[in-house]
Amino acid sequence: MRALTWHGKRDVRIDTVPDPKIEDPTDIIVRITSTGICGSDLHLYEVLGPYLDAGDILGHEPMGIVEEVGPEVTAVSVGDRVVVPFNVSCGTCWMCERGLYSQCETTQVKDRGMGASLFGFSKLYGQVPGGQAELLRVPFGNTLPVKVPHGPPDQRYVYLSDVLPTAWQAVAYAAIPPGGSVTVLGLGPIGDMAARIALHQGASKVIGVDLVPERLARARSRGVHALDLNEFGNEVGEEIRRLTEGRGTDAVIEAVGMEAHGAPLARTAQRFAGLLPSAIGEKVLGRAGMDSMAAFNTAVDAVRRGGTISLIGVYGGSVDPVPMLTLFDKQVQLRMGQANVRHWVDDILPLLDDEDVLGVENFATHTLSLEEGPRAYETFQAKEDGMIKTILTL
Repeated sequence: MRALTWHGKRDVRIDTVPDPKIEDPTDIIVRITSTGICGSDLHLYEVLGPYLDAGDILGHEPMGIVEEVGPEVTAVSVGDRVVVPFNVSCGTCWMCERGLYSQCETTQVKDRGMGASLFGFSKLYGQVPGGQAELLRVPFGNTLPVKVPHGPPDQRYVYLSDVLPTAWQAVAYAAIPPGGSVTVLGLGPIGDMAARIALHQGASKVIGVDLVPERLARARSRGVHALDLNEFGNEVGEEIRRLTEGRGTDAVIEAVGMEAHGAPLARTAQRFAGLLPSAIGEKVLGRAGMDSMAAFNTAVDAVRRGGTISLIGVYGGSVDPVPMLTLFDKQVQLRMGQANVRHWVDDILPLLDDEDVLGVENFATHTLSLEEGPRAYETFQAKEDGMIKTILTL
């Protein structure tokens, strides 16, 4: 089969690799029809090379048609249309039963002290082959895949793999009071969708912050009060307080994470680790990793006293300086974590009808073929051509 594979920093290629096979009686094989490129894929493209091997198949936002099922699979059949959540979760362990699918005890990467395995996301999360490929082996065929109807276009459902549940969890964790206000830092796919969900759920004011003109314009078109960080810089917190009677918003969703701008020391450390041999680079990133804290510090500044920060942007450092005094003094509540995809699916599915209240069918700015994947990564990383969200089709 054809698959998009990692070969080094900023070096992804389309290779011919062996087809996946049924390995467990509850496995299924899915022929992929659409698969997304996620902002966290850029962490692999740019930073996390020490945790990858040449030839690793990337991607964790796929959907397609069931092509083969193991002998113990009863929940789906050959020919069914399914979305594959990015958490590799069993659905039956103690954690999964409590909705914590990202902490699945069956697939936890215990030798690295990490949570549930993820599709297409490095040794840190199980080194499971990903979904930017023609075929994907999906374990736990009775509990993991999300069965969706035939008929509507893929882009109505494909975001159930990541974008929709991740943004939904970000809003849920933000605990925005009825008619309350929220700031969304970062208007990439997750931040953009989180803003849409917050408005749909009744937030009276949604403020979005970003640097990219296309992202700002897109958010404004959906009713978000978008602030250009190029204009406000370090004073963005002051502007948010000006818009909220001097207090700050009830909640802040931090959807930027380690890719925040304005921290050359962190970027230099990450790049240095990426140049080291894998075993050494892993130790540098794992024990002395350092992220830009610009977005997190902005969240702390912008949230009102007694408010909530929902952190959904991915961080990888272990020595990040957290402003504990300010968090304590402002009595801020902080929630974070990898999205528990399966936990939110039943809440989201009813919104994916012909009314399309969240605008999913036009959410992608680019739809390209799998063979164009390497060019798409390059464009996305450079934030060129107005690229905000890309779907690769097969």
